[in-house]
Amino acid sequence: MTSRRAFIKKSGRWSLSAFALTSSPFFRIKKPIGLQLYTVREEMAKDPETTIRKVAGIGYNEVESFGYQGGKYFGMLPKAFSSFLKENRLTHPSGHYMLTHLSDNWEKAVEDAVAAGQKYMVVAYLLDSERKSIDDYKKIAAQFNKAAGICRKSGIQFDYHNHNFEFFDLNGQQGYDILLKETDPNLVKFELDLYWASYAGKDPVAMFRQHPGRFPLWHVKDMDNTTKKFFTEVGNGVIDFKSIFAHAREAGMEHFFVEQDICPGSPFSSIETSYRYISKNLIG
Repeated sequence: MTSRRAFIKKSGRWSLSAFALTSSPFFRIKKPIGLQLYTVREEMAKDPETTIRKVAGIGYNEVESFGYQGGKYFGMLPKAFSSFLKENRLTHPSGHYMLTHLSDNWEKAVEDAVAAGQKYMVVAYLLDSERKSIDDYKKIAAQFNKAAGICRKSGIQFDYHNHNFEFFDLNGQQGYDILLKETDPNLVKFELDLYWASYAGKDPVAMFRQHPGRFPLWHVKDMDNTTKKFFTEVGNGVIDFKSIFAHAREAGMEHFFVEQDICPGSPFSSIETSYRYISKNLIG
């Protein structure tokens, strides 16, 4: 009969083994593979329905929208867009918005996001005129808190998506640090663009450790091995996605979206290359 002490020792070994597995750079998570539709923006502008069918045909499970305008997504009313995605076995957990949306009937935008099936609303970019100083970032943080409170009432999580300018030095401070510190961590989360953070010299894993649980969304795009550090398909560059994905739980990651701002040829070819690498190497 196994003694209590022996059982505890054996259980401890199991726990350590499980920890080692989930901490391994080869640990694969079970998450749907998403696409930020900005990657196929020209195709969406010409023929959104055919484009969506092609995205689904490659194997993507969900999409992140952009370009919300006049209460519509790509010319479709929220419920119609959601229904069309469902017909193609796609979900729509997240959408991109601009800072101006926050002061331009944000309540209506939130209502439309809910109708479109979103769980996350993300401010995608800050214009040069909106982020000239640390004081600007502090004002933006206050706007985020207010907008996020409105989102919370409708069951939506508010996020911010970075580029590299948030990490520029502004008299000894960085805008991204201000946004992290001056927003309510229970209301405002972040969509970490792994390419742009890496481009700025940041270590995503270190960011996860410093701010666990604040990065429920990721943008997954790779960086080529040239002095230009240009965009490339996931798996064709120098970013160590296996190590980053091993810390998905620490980050609080719930969804990730492939995005490639510029593709060398057909964007469908690029997103298929990225999809194949992710499904083979990163997703269980």
